Amino acid sequence: MNESENAAKVLDALKAAEREPAQKALPMLNGLVGLAQGGLEQPLEVEEARADAFLAICEIAKALHRGMPADDLWASAIAAAERWRAFVK
Repeated sequence: MNESENAAKVLDALKAAEREPAQKALPMLNGLVGLAQGGLEQPLEVEEARADAFLAICEIAKALHRGMPADDLWASAIAAAERWRAFVK
């Protein structure tokens, strides 16, 4: 998969996971980690956007794992994934 496909898949999965209860969303998020970790070297803007999306996904997963509310975290994660996708589209 290329960078654009990864970003699109992450964005779609985040939007889907947001609608799910924590026990179902957490495995969905865990499946995104590999996509958001990156592969081939990209321009700095893309690397930063991908890193922002990765960290936002980790924050949601951490909150869900600890049983804490993640409502406020979803919007920032989706926005980060949208920024990443915009750079590679």
